[in-house]
Amino acid sequence: MLLAGLWSLAVLVIAGVALTLYFSRAAEARFDRGLAEQIDNLSAGVGVDVDGAIIAPSLADTRTLRGFSGKYWSIAEPTREGRLREIVRSVSLVDAAPLPPPPGGVRALALHPGVTQFYSAEGPDNQRLRVGALQVRLPRRVDPVVLLAAEDSGPLSVDTRRFAIVTVITLVALGAGLMLAVLLQVRLGLQPLFALRREVAAVRRGKAERLEGDYPVELSPLAGELNALVAHNQEVVERQRTHVGNLAHALKTPLSVMLTEAGQQPGKLSEVVTRQAEVMRGQVDHHLRRARAAARAQSLGERTAVAPVLDELARTLEKIFRNKGVVIDWRAPDDLYFQGEKQDLLEIVGNVMENAGKWCTGRIRVVATPISEERLQIVVEDDGPGISPDQRGEMLRRGARLDENAPGSGLGLSIVDDLARAYGGSVSLGEASLRGLSVNLELPRVSD
Repeated sequence: MLLAGLWSLAVLVIAGVALTLYFSRAAEARFDRGLAEQIDNLSAGVGVDVDGAIIAPSLADTRTLRGFSGKYWSIAEPTREGRLREIVRSVSLVDAAPLPPPPGGVRALALHPGVTQFYSAEGPDNQRLRVGALQVRLPRRVDPVVLLAAEDSGPLSVDTRRFAIVTVITLVALGAGLMLAVLLQVRLGLQPLFALRREVAAVRRGKAERLEGDYPVELSPLAGELNALVAHNQEVVERQRTHVGNLAHALKTPLSVMLTEAGQQPGKLSEVVTRQAEVMRGQVDHHLRRARAAARAQSLGERTAVAPVLDELARTLEKIFRNKGVVIDWRAPDDLYFQGEKQDLLEIVGNVMENAGKWCTGRIRVVATPISEERLQIVVEDDGPGISPDQRGEMLRRGARLDENAPGSGLGLSIVDDLARAYGGSVSLGEASLRGLSVNLELPRVSD
């Protein structure tokens, strides 16, 4: 559109200038023809008496009889000094200065006898004149004479200016029409591309599994390739999930055998083996979980409603911590969606809420809100003892535990942090309004 606009502007400007110049030249040529006709009338009407004196012609144009009317004539003769000495003039010149010779002077007239020369000059009453001059020889007169006819060119300038204004207005209207036509052409011509973009966005956000639109022949191959890319991406993700599951099965079985055998043979070696095998199992679960989340985060079309997940977790954890009388107050819009699988959202938020249930005295608050078109926020707060600011960064480190007597492996918040990062999110800790710990989760969002 910019290129078309610049090209159209250049063409219209050139056309406007060319048309105005052509009109100006044509009008000037027509004006000069009128002067040439007046000189012909002078040439036909001028006479010479027996003494060689010039007899003024009788012209029918009455404007030459009114002072400063804008139409003038005179008959002059060249002097030896290279000037023109006026012999007779029209009444309209009154007492004004004689009509000037052409820019080349008397010499220019002598070089081209019989040829009328046209030029512009300043006339009476500051009028801008168009002058025609012709050097001729008359019967019974030895020296040549110069016939001059002049007319005020003001109307010519006015006509040219009016034509230029009309031309500019017309070309501006034409340019606006052309730009509107280009805009409509571009918008209509690119409409299939806009539709394709909307369908691709719908696939990315999980609203569709593939492109279903009917596209023109130029875009059909592109739509087919995009569908093939989506199918290939899903195939790669499924293959990664299969490999991760196979690896998990291959590692967990030997670890289970080691734990079983160690449990049947009590002793120091058995305790060491059992403890290290539990650590290995935790590490395997941690890295396999992270690998699965990373694979799912690369897939397209996954979306999970946040409200049902929070409701499910709240019901489950209230039953688990029934003895403590834990009450979970959760809030989330019904149209808030996490861009990922439900299992991962359950694991991310579930670990945080379970950790809050362990340390709270009875109250947990969970609030999920959208913070942009592509991000959502889930804040989990409890009324427990909380964590000092210098210990909050330590809590996100894998295996970190502030209370070694509390049950668990110390991987809870580390798993949350790894899973959130796999989805391009983040985890931060702070002080809750309930005076306990506040865990702030930022995760990818699918907007309707």
